[in-house]
Amino acid sequence: MNRWRKGVAALVAVVVLGLVTGCTLPRPPGDSPLRYRDQVFTGVSVASNIQYGSAPDAQGNPVALRLDLYAPTGDTLVDRPALVWVHGGGFSGGDKANPLPVDVAQTFAKQGYVVVSINYRLLGSGCASNPGQPSCTIAALEAQHDAQAAIRWLRLHAGYLGIDPTRIAIGGESAGGITATLVGLHSEDPGSSGNPGYPSTVRGFVSISGGLPNGIFASAGDALGLFFHGTADGVVPYQWSDATTAAMLDAGVGAWLQHQDGAGHVPYAEYRSLYLEQTDYFLYLALDLAHAGGQPVSAARAYGRQLDRLATSPRAKRLLRQHPQLRRLEKRARALAR
Repeated sequence: MNRWRKGVAALVAVVVLGLVTGCTLPRPPGDSPLRYRDQVFTGVSVASNIQYGSAPDAQGNPVALRLDLYAPTGDTLVDRPALVWVHGGGFSGGDKANPLPVDVAQTFAKQGYVVVSINYRLLGSGCASNPGQPSCTIAALEAQHDAQAAIRWLRLHAGYLGIDPTRIAIGGESAGGITATLVGLHSEDPGSSGNPGYPSTVRGFVSISGGLPNGIFASAGDALGLFFHGTADGVVPYQWSDATTAAMLDAGVGAWLQHQDGAGHVPYAEYRSLYLEQTDYFLYLALDLAHAGGQPVSAARAYGRQLDRLATSPRAKRLLRQHPQLRRLEKRARALAR
């Protein structure tokens, strides 16, 4: 298989995986401990309350936007992937130091990531009970702008922080999951919360109990997405994640949806292991971490073989015949390779 065919196979494999909604992402191959898949550090260094931007509140008063930064203690690599995590709270509460964001940040920092947990403007009112009301839309879009400023801040300081500016992802729960989805699908609206002149794009996003109504904003070229949603969620309808996944796949963008049957809103305590493991495997794929700094050549080769097997499996061939969006993706990849 020549180079362009391998590229086509990898792209098709990504979307084929996304089409198998409800199925888990496969564990990346490689000997343990493998950076970015396994815990390779025991200590995490934390820098708190760093200002990354500024934006007006509802009264027009400037709000200093701050983040907490987590990095593996003793790591000497200078081109590490970065993850931005956005807390939940109905766009009216919550904090970057809540237990869930801290747990996520600690977990991925020990795997070799640089992680920032951000605060953002809380402009919503009543969004915890009715996230679809117009005021919540405004609050969500402004939260998106703040999160994008944090992404640009990472790129601005990439050399100092020791991160690879081409390998940045975002995730969040509840309102943070909605925000992360917006960042992944709506990068053409960067806002003005700080650090202009740098891209606001990410390569992947994770949404726990988030998504967008009717799958709005999904289009070709968006970031890959991973969605978790309880089917008994009484705050954010699980149909938001369903619709967004479907819209992304229809646009030829890889998306994964995992339902937690009978679960409510952000059932993190019950599904922590699932969320962290699947986010781990998803980010490894979305950020192409088999080829990232610090990885052995054997990891890249093993991951390439895994993707090739997925792309050429009987199930993949059957899905390629059944889904027009996969055929469109293959044609686009073929044209780009010429």
